[in-house]
Amino acid sequence: MDVNRLDLLRELSERGSVTAVAEATGRTPSAVSQQLKVLEREAGMPLTERSGRGLVLTSAGHALARSAVEVAVALERATALWDEFRNHPSGEVTLLTFPTIGASLLPGVLTDLTSVAGLVVRCTDLDPELAGFPDLTSDYDIVLAHSMPGELPWGGRGLKVVPLLTEPLDVGIPSDHRLAARSHVTSADLVDETWLGVPSGFPFERILHAIEEQGGKRVTVSQKFSDMRIIEAFIAAGQGVAFVPRYTSGAVPEGVLLKPIRGVTSARQIVALVRPDVAERLAVRTVLEVLSARASRLEQSYAHPSRGGGGPTG
Repeated sequence: MDVNRLDLLRELSERGSVTAVAEATGRTPSAVSQQLKVLEREAGMPLTERSGRGLVLTSAGHALARSAVEVAVALERATALWDEFRNHPSGEVTLLTFPTIGASLLPGVLTDLTSVAGLVVRCTDLDPELAGFPDLTSDYDIVLAHSMPGELPWGGRGLKVVPLLTEPLDVGIPSDHRLAARSHVTSADLVDETWLGVPSGFPFERILHAIEEQGGKRVTVSQKFSDMRIIEAFIAAGQGVAFVPRYTSGAVPEGVLLKPIRGVTSARQIVALVRPDVAERLAVRTVLEVLSARASRLEQSYAHPSRGGGGPTG
C-alpha cells in the first residue's frame, strides 16, 4: 500500500471530512476521493461509506487508519535515528501556543535554540479555550494547551502529552483590599466579592463554581475578559478580584497582590501535545526538551506564592 494514501486515510479519520483533508494537504476534494478509492482497491475491501453528503470510515477503514499512524511513527523514528547519527536536529518545527504561556516561555526557548544550526521554530498563538485546540496537532507540530486538574480534554486521541507545569491560580486583589494582610484566602472570604470573570467555558470559571458551592451562594461577576492584562488593570483600579496565573502572568502591576486560595483546587495543567509520529522527530524532541527545561526554570523562579508588582524573585 502506498504510504501517502495511508496518510490520507489517517487524515480523514482525524479531520472528519474529505474537504478538510483536501484543505490540509493542498489537494482538491476529488483528488482525495480518487486516492482513497485506489487505496480501497489495494486493500480489497471498503474503507469508507457514504453518510449524508460526506464520507465516514468503515470498521476496516478505522483499523487501517490506526495502522497508518504506526507506519508514520516508524518512518519518523527511522528519520530521527539518522538525524541522531548525524547529531543534527534540523528542519522546521511549528508551534501553537496560548498567550500567557507563550509570553512567559517562548522567548527564552527560542533564545536557547539559536545555537542549533538548521533548526527553525515557527510560533503562533490562539485563544486558550478554542474548543478544538487538541485537534490542531494535525496542523502544528507542537500545541501548548492547558486544562484543570483531573480533566483530560485530549484523552483518547492517541497524542503524546508532555507535562510542562502545574500552575497555581492565585486570587488577584487590589493592594488596599481588606484581605491584603492575609497570607491566603478562602471561599468564605471571596464569595461576597465582586469578580472579574472569564468568557463562558474557560477553565477558571469552574473554580468560581467551586467557591459558590462552598460559600452557598452565587458570586457577582461584573465583567468578563480573556486578556490577563485587562483583568489586572481592573483589579488595580479596584473594580473586582480575579484569578491570576502565578507563573505565566508576568510581572504583576503595582497595586495588585496575589493570594493563594485554600480549600479549593485552584491550578491548571500546562502541557505540550504532539502527534505520536511527529514526536519521533529529533527536531521536535529537541524543542520539547528546551520547553520542559524552561518551564522548570520558570517554576523555580517563583519562591513565594504571594507577590505584587514584582514578578519572579530571581
